[in-house]
Amino acid sequence: MDKASLVGIVLGLVAVLVGMFMKGVSLDVLINPAAVLIIIVGTAAAVCIAFPTNEIKKVPKLFGILFKEQQIMSPAEVIALFSSWTETARKEGLLLLEGRMQELNDTFLKNGMQMAIDGKNSDYIRDVLSEEVDAMEERHLGNAQIFSQAGMYAPTLGVLGAVIGLISALGNMSDIDKLGAAISAAFVATLMGIFSGYVLWHPFANKLKQKSKQEIRVKQMMIEGILSLLEGESPKALEQKLSSYLSEKERTTVEKAGKGALQNDAA
Repeated sequence: MDKASLVGIVLGLVAVLVGMFMKGVSLDVLINPAAVLIIIVGTAAAVCIAFPTNEIKKVPKLFGILFKEQQIMSPAEVIALFSSWTETARKEGLLLLEGRMQELNDTFLKNGMQMAIDGKNSDYIRDVLSEEVDAMEERHLGNAQIFSQAGMYAPTLGVLGAVIGLISALGNMSDIDKLGAAISAAFVATLMGIFSGYVLWHPFANKLKQKSKQEIRVKQMMIEGILSLLEGESPKALEQKLSSYLSEKERTTVEKAGKGALQNDAA
């Protein structure tokens, strides 16, 4: 599970609920079925109008992505894998790697390596794999856009809910004692709309974009690794090339792992 998503939601709820309590606002005001209906159902309706059915069907899967850790190779694993393959290819030839393709769970990497083993040239492989990455990025941005739009609609629907509540409150001013409570309840929809928009939907969209960037980086490293294999580069040269995709902290981790492996071999 992606614990950061769960922790973020809990902290958001704590911030609002404790803040209301400290301000002397009764939490009972949140028990407002009309406000919930306007915000939740209204936002869902707006999203359904804004996107085609085939995009809306992805929403349950997108929630799964948000709350699950990505099942992709880490950059360090990509470097270690290609370093090992480069050593094998230089000593025994690229064709020897064909037997290892069945062990791969990553379809993108498997297809790229198969093209290399089949003798496709570097330009062809780069073009095919880069097009695949570009198409994936476009799909991911489209998925994130669903939540971005929901984040835009929810606060506005909150204002709509407040207006509806005020119309109801001001329509019956005979009981002045209840007027203040009615006006206060009218703004609950605004509270829910702003909370859902800026604590849930917009952050959800951003998390999908960040996860997409991480996956794209790994796939770009794979492309460079495959092309380096074709060009017969040394393991050291390949590691230096792929390390350009890493942050300083990640590079240090990879270097320490490499030194540890060398020490184990020497032992």
